[in-house]
Amino acid sequence: MRIEVEQVGKRFGRQRALAGVTLDIPAGARVALVGPNGSGKSTLLKILVGLLGFEGRVRLGGLDRRSDGPAIASRLAYVPQVAPLAAATVGDLVRAVAGVRGIDARRVADRAAGMELDLAAIGRKSFRALSGGMRQKVLLALALAVDASLYVLDEPTASLDARGRAAFLRLYRTIAPSATLVLCSHRLEEIRSLVDHVVLLEEGRVAFDGGAASFLAGRTPSIVELLSLEGAAGGLGA
Repeated sequence: MRIEVEQVGKRFGRQRALAGVTLDIPAGARVALVGPNGSGKSTLLKILVGLLGFEGRVRLGGLDRRSDGPAIASRLAYVPQVAPLAAATVGDLVRAVAGVRGIDARRVADRAAGMELDLAAIGRKSFRALSGGMRQKVLLALALAVDASLYVLDEPTASLDARGRAAFLRLYRTIAPSATLVLCSHRLEEIRSLVDHVVLLEEGRVAFDGGAASFLAGRTPSIVELLSLEGAAGGLGA
């Protein structure tokens, strides 16, 4: 699904979150959306998935974001940065979403198992009673069980431990190569291994739009060497 964003702006009262954002992302691209807190990343993602109004123009797969919402929704999968605190049980939530999306709930369970989460064991628990990491795994399983044309993942590994992140990375690689993916992340190791393109937002504007290798080349971490003086003549504090 090609993403075309033209002069998109968004205000919250007097605060401008996005100012004239223009992007053209080809179908099948793997894109990292990065930037400091408050740069407009989550706002842009919510515009793409239809959760916020906006100024400007957005087209997804040739469809207009404003007028073709239902047609876009059927081809999109989204994981928010903060999981909703739904009172429904995990089982009811999975069945409801699977029914709306027209997928087999067993496929959701299979995706969850790929992240070492047994949905049957927690099926009667309230979704909001789960830990942050378990809620995130359920949402990821629901999203990745869909054969979407566009996946939008907002900080998908923020609540996961190292083992959970590794499991997500393995599952991520099962996404069809023809699908477009937009991943919001602060982790350079995820950018290095998961995406081929980076969009950097700063103060609501595009500060970088290009290849991941080019982006990372200018951000190679520095190495600081410390020389221990222990045992040196006189010693410290002598």
